[in-house]
Parts: sequence; C-alpha cells; structure tokens
Amino acid sequence: MYNEFIARENGLFIFVSIRVIIIYMSHITIADFQKIDARVGKVLNVEFVEGSEKLLKCTIDFGEERPRQILSGIRSWYPEPSALIGKMLLYCTNLEPRKMMGLESEGMLMAVDGPDGTPVFLVPDQQVNPGSKVH
Repeated sequence: MYNEFIARENGLFIFVSIRVIIIYMSHITIADFQKIDARVGKVLNVEFVEGSEKLLKCTIDFGEERPRQILSGIRSWYPEPSALIGKMLLYCTNLEPRKMMGLESEGMLMAVDGPDGTPVFLVPDQQVNPGSKVH
C-alpha cells in the first residue's frame, strides 16, 4: 500500500491510499501454446439464449462434417445478433465442451478489448476458408 499526504484542513491530515496490484500471467512453453487449436469460423446463425442477458448462441462453420454450437457472452454489444451472420471470426476450437444455461458450447470466440471495453474481433485481412488454422 502506498500513502501520500495530500493536505491539512481544519486540523485534519488528508491522505490518499493507493493500492497497486500488478498481476502477470505466468509464461507458458511453446509446447503449451501449440496445444491451442485456433481456427477461423464462419457465423451461420446467431440467436439470443433464453433466460440469459449475456449469451448469444452461435452456429459456426469450421469446414467440418457439421457446424458447431458456440455460446458467447457478447449479447450486450450485439442487440441485433443477425449483424454477426456471415462474419469470419477467430475461435479456440479444442476447449473441452461446456454447458451454460442448459446448452453445450463447443469452443470459444476470441476477441480483444477495444478502448471502450467493446470486444474487437480478430478477423483475417484476406478471404480464407472456414476452419483455416492459425499458425
């Protein structure tokens, strides 16, 4: 904890306490990184998840035998989910499936935080096929 004297007013000393916590993610090996299967997927359909204020249910084409269902917590930024249909977005495709709101999610959408906290999608700058792997 860091205390800084600011002022003295009416016989009282005014201090500001600042607590700085710095958290660094631990390093991983290249072998750990190579375990991530990151692929571009084409958004085929998007629906609201009933009973959830955060989740969208997305149907994603990765060039596999069948499309995958992936739940993403981006609903507040996409009140009109159809705006995502047709987009080519980056996903982690080898996460263990996870149940949320009674539905199974078969991957995770990858994005970065924009200046205002809005998710910014990582998209290819050229046309690629659904399922294209990140190297």
